[in-house]
Amino acid sequence: MASLRRWLALFAVLAAAASTGSVSGRFVVEKNGVRVIRPEHIRGRHDAAIANFGVPHYGGTLLGVVMYPDKNTTACDAFDGTPFKFRSRRPVILLVDRGDCYFALKAWNAQQAGAAAVLVADNTDEPLLTMDNPEESQASDYVDKISIPSAFINREFGETLKKALAKGTDQVVVKLDWRESMPHPDERVEYEFWTNSNDECGPRCDEQMSFVKNFRGHAQLLEKGGFTQFTPHYITWYCPEAFLLSKQCKAQCINRGRYCAPDPEQDFDAGYDGKDVVIENLRQLCVHRVANETGRPWVWWDFVTDYHVRCSMKDKKYSRDCAQDVLKSLGLPLDKITKCMGDPDADVENDVLRMEQELQIGHDSRGDVTILPTLVINNVQYRGKLERSAVLKAICAGFKESTEPPVCLNGDIETNECLRSNGGCWQDSKSNITACKDTFRGRLCVCPMVNNVQYQGDGYTSCEAVGPGRCAMDNGGCWSETRDGQTFSACSDSVLTGCRCPAGFHGDGYQCEGILP
Repeated sequence: MASLRRWLALFAVLAAAASTGSVSGRFVVEKNGVRVIRPEHIRGRHDAAIANFGVPHYGGTLLGVVMYPDKNTTACDAFDGTPFKFRSRRPVILLVDRGDCYFALKAWNAQQAGAAAVLVADNTDEPLLTMDNPEESQASDYVDKISIPSAFINREFGETLKKALAKGTDQVVVKLDWRESMPHPDERVEYEFWTNSNDECGPRCDEQMSFVKNFRGHAQLLEKGGFTQFTPHYITWYCPEAFLLSKQCKAQCINRGRYCAPDPEQDFDAGYDGKDVVIENLRQLCVHRVANETGRPWVWWDFVTDYHVRCSMKDKKYSRDCAQDVLKSLGLPLDKITKCMGDPDADVENDVLRMEQELQIGHDSRGDVTILPTLVINNVQYRGKLERSAVLKAICAGFKESTEPPVCLNGDIETNECLRSNGGCWQDSKSNITACKDTFRGRLCVCPMVNNVQYQGDGYTSCEAVGPGRCAMDNGGCWSETRDGQTFSACSDSVLTGCRCPAGFHGDGYQCEGILP
């Protein structure tokens, strides 16, 4: 087994080196902002690296009071009780030191003690790094339960915060800001999910399939509405030339060593081979490609979910025949998918898999894809828990403000700021019309259009109906009065704006007095 692990390690390193041109890949650290509000002498903005666990508040902010524990400063041990529970209206952002235990354990202990967020201060001078999940399976018991955001800050900033706290003369208040952590250029979000059809790789595989199953409804709703463009991807490697004729390459690769995946059981003499995984990965890529051509790209979510249930490795049904049964049940054309897949035994390039290998290489703001699962939204790698509501929040943060689909304005994932004091916007209580427009990132004060009648104004203190039909909306905001069964109005549909007292009356149009006998 040791020699197998060494071979797999060499296999992965050489594959990465060939793909990127060097052994060191391109890794991008996704960041959020930390702005010190007070004390005034250290006010300013700093970068922090978003952790790969917990739930970052993509598109939002968190204002809180910084606390640094008197003991257990690394937060590697559980705290007694909830010493960091909110003691005022502001939540507690716990500052802890790097070292002695997993980053995720620090966040878990802080969360259990009542903290709303965690800042981990580096203990050496170096560039920011991404705090990743522990690899050990036993850590998954608490990692999946972390629901607060965590961020990594440099040593200098950490020391500045500690010195300010040590003085004890003023609270240290900071604002964590994720509003620009997710690009939000337009009304459509593009996202991609790097995954694997192998269902026997432990917690990582379980996490992927749980996400696909639970997010399927949201994904299909967003795709059918034209709000998102989703693309699945699958990592493959190539077999180094020196190993092409080896038992390992023949078992793990197709198309003469060009596209490979590790053996699911890490045992070449038992169970399924790596090439079985590559072939199924290829089939799932072709399912999306063919479904996309027929205008039903969202069917990929159905196929992957059903295949996992009906064709699992555990049940010894991970096969072409089982896959074809699932394809038939979903009404997908077998001939087109088979043609898309090509011949895995041929000594030729496969266009679909060749493209996947090229896409693994980082570009623009996205780093290389080297681990599974990886979620990329608007060309930025998602950081945090791979969980339905957390991912939906991140996708919603990727829409240009005010273009979000209704699912993003659900009370479970955002706070409707228009419900409190009308968001500080103009409103006509009599007609129940408001300029407050709820958005995922907050609210906008924009004069509305009601019953095809447009209101104009600054949205904060005034909005006035203008254009054709305006007099039907609270009389256009103008004066009106009924005398002896006859109604007089200062609003005229022949005039698109303004109010003018009718003949026989005088005033500014908002108040008119009769001069008739």
